[in-house]
Amino acid sequence: MIEKRQFYIDGAWTEALDGRDHEVIDPATEEPCAIIALGGQADTDAAVAAAKRALPGWMATPAAERIALVEKLLAVYKSRAEELAQAMSLEMGAPIALARANQVGAGLFHLQNFVNAAKEFDFEAPFSEAHADTHMIHEAIGVCALITPWNWPMNQITLKVGAAAIAGCTMVLKPSEESPLSALLFAEFMDEAGFPKGVFNLVNGDGAGVGTQLSGHPDVDMVSFTGSTRAGRAISRTAAETLKRVHLELGGKGANLIFADADDTAVKRGVMHMMQNSGQSCNAPSRMMVEAPIYDRVVEEAAAVAQTVKVGAPSEDGKHIGPVVNATQYEKIQGLIETGVKEGARLVAGGPGRPEGFNKGFYVRPTVFADVTPDMTIANEEIFGPVLSIMKFETEAEAVEVANDTPYGLTNYVQSQDVDRRHRLARQLRSGMVEMNGKSRAPGAPFGGMKQSGNGREGGLLGIHDFLEIKAVSGWAAE
Repeated sequence: MIEKRQFYIDGAWTEALDGRDHEVIDPATEEPCAIIALGGQADTDAAVAAAKRALPGWMATPAAERIALVEKLLAVYKSRAEELAQAMSLEMGAPIALARANQVGAGLFHLQNFVNAAKEFDFEAPFSEAHADTHMIHEAIGVCALITPWNWPMNQITLKVGAAAIAGCTMVLKPSEESPLSALLFAEFMDEAGFPKGVFNLVNGDGAGVGTQLSGHPDVDMVSFTGSTRAGRAISRTAAETLKRVHLELGGKGANLIFADADDTAVKRGVMHMMQNSGQSCNAPSRMMVEAPIYDRVVEEAAAVAQTVKVGAPSEDGKHIGPVVNATQYEKIQGLIETGVKEGARLVAGGPGRPEGFNKGFYVRPTVFADVTPDMTIANEEIFGPVLSIMKFETEAEAVEVANDTPYGLTNYVQSQDVDRRHRLARQLRSGMVEMNGKSRAPGAPFGGMKQSGNGREGGLLGIHDFLEIKAVSGWAAE
């Protein structure tokens, strides 16, 4: 049993002042694999106070030095990548190959993109050539509370910590209590990289406790949260009392529009993307919307692809999906699968219960529903599991209407060889991101949504901007 009850506050590992034990459950076995402490108000106050003390000095540190420390962090992160992979595989059930390549790799990707972007950014510059006596200063927003989820632990921690550090902010990280082991390792990396004490602090806790305390704390200037839309609303209400900035990256219900002229790999690509990380991604293409002439063929192909998706233990090497994170998530997914059947969707792959050969662990069968209609629960609610809904459309206008008929607006997908159509849809789809024909966004391109998928952007230069205030100074002497 791993025991990790300490927090990282003011540059040192400290015992909880107001803590209680919390068991971390291995989703593959349903048994405890670690014990951590969940903090209380005294721990939150200590971490925020440390960040507040460190803020003036860190803000005054030249940007080049802050960037250099993030580069040191990147080097430490690379050298301890295997520890991270093992931790994430244990705590949230990521298959070890996925943990090494994608879960760990996401953090490397984001930290490097922040470094690249920051080196090309002028934190201070004239407003314009014509008005050089007005000077623009980009400075840290202040003390930031960073609240991160369990599904992509390092992806979200690095997106927030890397940007905040380069911007000159000090911070308190509250990782998910479901995936704290990788976050505690990350705190070790920050310490090893040599960040000044108080710049980075970590307090474990749950949303109702430390999460709420940080969101409402008068000495916290910004909350950056990734998680459910429900929790995002609660954080916004709490933060409103102190008028702090709130950055939210929330849920999604992505539509994947497949037209008759889509390429031969579009269907397989969509199914496999949906199943990755056991469907536990906010940008998953969970609604496969198919043009009528190819609908029957696509349903048959999608079902066949889903049936090839293997389910296995996180510790086993190879390309397969693991369990979902916990019992609550498992029961929610099972309930939604049963609801899909009751409401008349046609089950063409998977279904309720565990996959064959599993009698414990939070494993879900890769599931595909066809003949899903817009009024069905599974067409509207974020399932956050390996469950794909296939819908038919007749016209492009209908596809846009149904795709946009959701409170979410994170990522939508388009599969078509018609350039004009792709450009039209990119403008009409109401989401922060649109990915077309399997092409990934550029390194450092912003990640984020609109509507109830949140606000703000993460990654690259725009991700750094979210942690900056802009100060306009007149009467600046020309240099």
